[in-house]
Amino acid sequence: MNMAQELVAGATTAPPVDPGRLASGRRSRIRLLLRSPLPLTAAIVLVTIVLVSLIAPAFVSDTAQRQDLTQRLSPPFHLSDGFAFVLGGDTLGRPMLYQLFVATKTSLFIAAISVALSAIVGSAIGLISGYTGGWVDALIMRLSDIIHTLPSLLLALVILYVLSPSITNLIVVLALTRLPIYMRVARAQALEIRERVFVEASKALGSRPWRIMLRDIRPMVAPTVMTVAMLEVANVILQAAGLSFLGVGLQRPDVDLGIMVASGREYLSEAWFVTFFPGLLVVIIALAANILSNWLRAVDDPGQSALFVSRTSLREEESR
Repeated sequence: MNMAQELVAGATTAPPVDPGRLASGRRSRIRLLLRSPLPLTAAIVLVTIVLVSLIAPAFVSDTAQRQDLTQRLSPPFHLSDGFAFVLGGDTLGRPMLYQLFVATKTSLFIAAISVALSAIVGSAIGLISGYTGGWVDALIMRLSDIIHTLPSLLLALVILYVLSPSITNLIVVLALTRLPIYMRVARAQALEIRERVFVEASKALGSRPWRIMLRDIRPMVAPTVMTVAMLEVANVILQAAGLSFLGVGLQRPDVDLGIMVASGREYLSEAWFVTFFPGLLVVIIALAANILSNWLRAVDDPGQSALFVSRTSLREEESR
């Protein structure tokens, strides 16, 4: 069982967050993050990658796509050809470093939009399903089961094979395959929260169902959904890279990390770096995102947060 499925299974037992403490909770998480070396390192790595991928392509996108066959498969770590070729040249003589900037921006953009879209739509459907119950809940859950039983990679392969590969189609397909996760998380917590006294009080005061879901239930479901979304960013990046590697994701001139890995698989014996560097970057992003999301899960879990804080304080006292 992966971490996202554990969050789905544990959502029915984990008590929701008090809306009045959300702001102070965010501040305490930041303070705790600053005292946790490994999650802090993961956060710094992710922030650095995101900032570089947002800023650098604005200056190097034209150079990144410029082909120069004299630099084809030029070896890395040589500055004789300029800083752009410090990581070598690809199969058409494009600078690997600048290609990585552009590809990382594309991969992060696809992952962020896909996760945001699936989180918003999935959690909204899950709230409606959990709060309404009855035949609406049964129908929505059966649709979720249908999507969930199909392997996400296989479903994406079929849809993208029928549709023309593009960034828009890839985002829609990736968002569709991740919907059941957020639907189940939101539904599980909504089923528990709707029985609480403050929800019954809102009903007695004449609040409409949509107002109760938006004002009373949604703020309590949001922290868990955000934690799942953080974990899913890594999964979506890996899935998008896999689809591009198989040839049904993006196509040139668009480039993401999967395309870069795929372009160098025929040259592993003579130019290992063409595949190694984008593959290494995928691993770093996925590992950092998983470390940070696991830390967020531990901090937000009432059963683990107290133990986590005590261990952190103990390490600080021992280091003094």
